[in-house]
Amino acid sequence: MELYHDSQSPFCRLPAGAVPCDTHVIFRIRASEEITAVTLRFYDGSEKWFPMEGEAMGWFHCSVRMPDIPILCWYDFRAEDAHGNEFAYGGPQDGMGGEGIFSPHPHAWQITVYDPAYTTPSWLRTGVMYQIFPDRFYASGASHPRREECYYHESWQEEPILMPEGGDNNCARDFFGGDLKGIQEKLPYLAELGITVLYLNPIFQARSNHRYDTADYQTIDPHLGENADFVSLCAAARELGIRIMLDGVFSHTGEDSVYFNRYGRFPSVGACQSTHSPYYPWYKFTRYPDEYKAWWGFHTLPEIEKNDPTYQDFMFREDGVVRSWIKNGSSGWRLDVADELTMDFLRKLRAAAKAEDPEAVVLGEVWEDASHKVAYDEMRCYCQGDTLDSVMNYPLRAAANDFFTGRTDAYALARLILSQKENYPLPFYYSLMNLAGSHDRARAINTLADRTFEELPLASRRGRKLTKEEYATGRRRYIEMMKLLCALPGIPCVYYGDERGAQGGPDPFCRGAFPWEGGDQELEKEIRALLWQRRRSPILQTGWLNVKVPDADTLLITRRIVGGVDVFGAPAEDGEITVRIKR
Repeated sequence: MELYHDSQSPFCRLPAGAVPCDTHVIFRIRASEEITAVTLRFYDGSEKWFPMEGEAMGWFHCSVRMPDIPILCWYDFRAEDAHGNEFAYGGPQDGMGGEGIFSPHPHAWQITVYDPAYTTPSWLRTGVMYQIFPDRFYASGASHPRREECYYHESWQEEPILMPEGGDNNCARDFFGGDLKGIQEKLPYLAELGITVLYLNPIFQARSNHRYDTADYQTIDPHLGENADFVSLCAAARELGIRIMLDGVFSHTGEDSVYFNRYGRFPSVGACQSTHSPYYPWYKFTRYPDEYKAWWGFHTLPEIEKNDPTYQDFMFREDGVVRSWIKNGSSGWRLDVADELTMDFLRKLRAAAKAEDPEAVVLGEVWEDASHKVAYDEMRCYCQGDTLDSVMNYPLRAAANDFFTGRTDAYALARLILSQKENYPLPFYYSLMNLAGSHDRARAINTLADRTFEELPLASRRGRKLTKEEYATGRRRYIEMMKLLCALPGIPCVYYGDERGAQGGPDPFCRGAFPWEGGDQELEKEIRALLWQRRRSPILQTGWLNVKVPDADTLLITRRIVGGVDVFGAPAEDGEITVRIKR
């Protein structure tokens, strides 16, 4: 006895993948001759059963109209033979779609139903992104205020340090002097590299060098310059065809901030100083003022009550944080820990950003499949058109790293790619931020060389370098990784310095200063060529995707435009490009 249904095949499910509301979807399943009846079990908030009609060659079919609201739908099958025996058939147990299996308790296939008005800015899916950790990119030499509790590196070539040195508790208060004027000075370099979007790690006033402990959302950190420097940077970048995307840290603030003011360093009356503070409702105290809800238990990061009306007003009103920085030149926000923000908060944030600029982007940090992420015991779909434009593609990064380091094969990597293609709406899928490295993980070359030094105590990782053989391995794999990211839908992203072979284990050693006076400049040339190929090719940007696996070590990515239109129905010249990825 056999049944066959492949959720990723247009013959078995038409249209395949995510669909707009009200779409009629045709389901087909093939059955061996002893099967006499097949029923589709469909769930869209309530369970429904659809008898399937037999057709030639053992196929059964039925058509189901999807709901008229954005929602996740699920389906599987029940088959019956001539003796009245019933068999359950559903998706694979890993939940990634594709060919089904028999199971007493089948895993249902997913259909993402999204708002038909859902669109994302074209500049994201056709662009090339570059991520900058501002303190470590380039120092203009301009004079900026210094603080007594900070350490200032005398040389740009030094390694990041731990404070206190030698321990595992790093307060991240060592500074190299990179600033906004420095980024502006290096815009020609970025333009030559092929960059169209700059994603900046946090730039607002904070105590640390990473600035995820926000002190003042309305002020540029004095180490980086002034508010006017940001306006100048955005204007200069636009002249070179480059947009700026900011890092929004809205789930928590710093304890040393205008809003909490634990140490009384600010003239405001903070939540920690008085229950009558205007900021007091932003936080949840368990024993005032010393015990409070903190992000992942870090007392330096008091967590925000995201649904507090005064906090939302501060964020979303016309002169609020979200809209004012777009007014100042930003093209949108990357949202730190987006899955720790409430859906209500995300909807209002997206509405505020789009009200200021319909072309503004809202991109989330979500580490899992963003179509069915479970957060706080709730399944959340971030790709239905009401919250995020897209997300950082950490699942692809993980799958690619596993492939290149030999932990998995090309079949597993292709499976992840096709699962995302199936679950994500086109506007979301073609706007994914496809990254090889980031400020949260060891440098890409270290990761791909499978040598991140994480087996060592944190203090012992400083200054560790790859051997020549390890570097050559990581370098070769990084080029293949960037070939993959440039070949897939989504925007390829380079983490600053990776294009010159920057090395380092996890935070803080993945945050070293950019190697302007050295580095692997031959690698930079190869990466530049890949980025420009992507930037110049409408086929690689918005062409249809096909993935083949000729063997366990090889992936073939084919992108094509046929019929004179791309996947979004926009006019485009026909053509086909196939990229071979080899580990």
